[in-house]
Amino acid sequence: MVLMMSISSVVLNTLVVTLSGLILFIGYRQLLKLMGRRNPSKEDYCVLFGLESNPAAGEVAFYFTSENVKEVAFQILDENMNLLQEVSRKECFPGGNIIRFDTTTISNGHYFYCLRTDNQKTMKKMEVRNP
Repeated sequence: MVLMMSISSVVLNTLVVTLSGLILFIGYRQLLKLMGRRNPSKEDYCVLFGLESNPAAGEVAFYFTSENVKEVAFQILDENMNLLQEVSRKECFPGGNIIRFDTTTISNGHYFYCLRTDNQKTMKKMEVRNP
């Protein structure tokens, strides 16, 4: 009789723990789904890609994509994040866009390139090493 009671209490405890785990898991998924609805739409942002060759030398092509036509400013920053040079300020087109820059106009070292729009600032690091 005592053995039967201990087995049934073990089974009952196992069922309670399993049911609690399932309820927590379902609640967590619902919370993630609710939070995911507030993500900004991809159409509002540009995607800036890394350089094909790093360290960079000579003329380099910075590539970014945009879903919509928007005003963009492309800048070179020094390693302390201070504005060194504004390379371009123009309206970009939907799809792929390329901005060219001659790295011989700056000295060798570490820099950041930055793409700015009215709602975004994206940066990547580059090393300039000209012969």
